[in-house]
Order: sequence, then C-alpha cells, then structure tokens
Amino acid sequence: MRLGVLDVGSNTVHLLVVDAHAGARPLPAYSHKTELRLAELLTSEGAIDEDGVTRLVETVAEALRVAEDKGVEEVLPFATSAVRDATNGDEVIARVKGETGVALSALSGRDEARLTFLAARRWCGWSAGRLLVLDIGGGSLEVACGIDEDPDAAVSLPLGAGRLTQAHLRGDPPPPEDVREVRKDVRARIARTVAEFSRLGAPDRAVATSKTFRQLARITGAPRSADRPHVPRALGKRALEEWVPRLAGMTAKERAGLPGVSEGRAHQLLAGALVADAAMDLFGVDELEICPWALREGVILRRLDLLTTNGA
Repeated sequence: MRLGVLDVGSNTVHLLVVDAHAGARPLPAYSHKTELRLAELLTSEGAIDEDGVTRLVETVAEALRVAEDKGVEEVLPFATSAVRDATNGDEVIARVKGETGVALSALSGRDEARLTFLAARRWCGWSAGRLLVLDIGGGSLEVACGIDEDPDAAVSLPLGAGRLTQAHLRGDPPPPEDVREVRKDVRARIARTVAEFSRLGAPDRAVATSKTFRQLARITGAPRSADRPHVPRALGKRALEEWVPRLAGMTAKERAGLPGVSEGRAHQLLAGALVADAAMDLFGVDELEICPWALREGVILRRLDLLTTNGA
C-alpha cells in the first residue's frame, strides 16, 4: 500500500510518501518539504504566532493535495515539539483539523524517542546488540537505549537546534559569552539524564539520526547523502570537538558554504554541534554511526506492525 507520513516538525513540514507492506522495508516514492521553522515563530508567551498558524494550515492543505496526486491511500499525520510545547498547541491542532480535516497527533517526547529508536533498531538489526540512539531536531533532543525494539530508557529534552538558536544564539556569529552559557546549560541538562542510561550498561553500538547529525558528519568528512543511504557514515567525537569553535566563529553565510550544509539550517548548526558534542561526551561515545531512518520511518513501521496484528 502507499502511505504518506506527514511530519509537522520544528523546522519543516515533510510529507514522505512510501510504498510499504508488512514484512518488507518501506520504499520511498516521493518527498515534499516546506520549511516553516515553527520553533522560531513563537510569541513571548510561547505560542505559535498567527502568521505561523496560518502558514501551517496552508502547508498541511498543500501536503494533502500532493498526497492525493501521488495516490496515497492513508496519511499518518503527527506533530513534534514545536506544536507539542507551544502554549496554544491544542488550539493549533484544532484549527488544522477544522480547516483541512487533518487530525494531527502531537507525539509526546518519549514516544518520539521510542519511535525513532524502533526505526534505528530495524535499520541496524538485532546484531547491533544494545543500541544507543541520539536525535537532534529543531525543538528537542531525543535519547533512547535498549536491547529490544522498545527501548529500556528514553528521554526527550528541550535542546533542539532551532529552539536554542532562537532563544540564546541570535548573534551572527553569536558572542562568545552566549556560546559558553549555552554550552554550560546544555551539558547540565543532559548530565541529569546520564544515570538513567548508565545503569543499562555500555551500548554495543551508538547511532545518530536527523539532519543535524548528517550535516555535522558531512563537514567532518563523511560521504554525501547523494552517495546512497547504505554507504557507511559516521561522526567522530574528536573531529566534532575541533569543529565546534570553528563553527562558533563563523557567520551563517559562511556555514552555508560548508559541504552538506543547507542555507536554511546554517544558522542552527552551531547549536546542534554544541548539543551533539555534549551528548557524545557525557554518554561516553567516541563515534556515532549515522542512521538514515528516523522518526518518520518509525511511524510507518509501527503502522505496518498494527496492520499485521489486526490482519492476524
């Protein structure tokens, strides 16, 4: 069957169309993205502003039209931290439903971490053993670890690249004192969660998903995304440590000139690097494998699992 996953994220609204059936890996058929940066369209009270809500409604309606054109049988719509954490999140979901008919499901942070973990587990396979998965989005950082398909520990922290940039790293480049303050705060927040994961024992493999990690891996020497998903890619801790101060001294325009860095996300790359560096250090990870599957694939896989169960 042809499924469409509509991901209302903190940076983009992404419709991924896949051909999928139980027992087979989902095959991407079409991708439609619109960059909204909802995490940066917040009022001082933490609500998504009127312009942001209007643009979201229009974008969801357009994604629906694309899904129909591509022959999608079922759309699986969900929203992540930008909507989940907004003070008017419920009103935003209600307006999208009223004007487009799309019932967005605001995933909890823990569910976001669990579904991303499921996707990484299926991609890496059982031979990966105990798996540690890190994901940096626009609004949050997800960390999950476990031996099965459902992680033994999963947390979501408000440490997304877009969120941190909007709140604390507004300069271009930001003042060194702001960078130090963000680094300090990020490490303190992550450190509070380390004990929950340490009790599980050291992971056999550590992987990372998300655009932020892919870009960081690319600037440190990993192959291009265009070189197919099965090409091994990794992000090394030592290489990342060397890049953090370099990124801190660059303007957004200069970062956009780096290999694999898009102009739309260049301003967030420093915040993402600070989070990635802190997470690798505090969780004791020297290298992260880059996994091409993440939350959207996790949502698809869970839906296929339910179809199999119901069919049985």
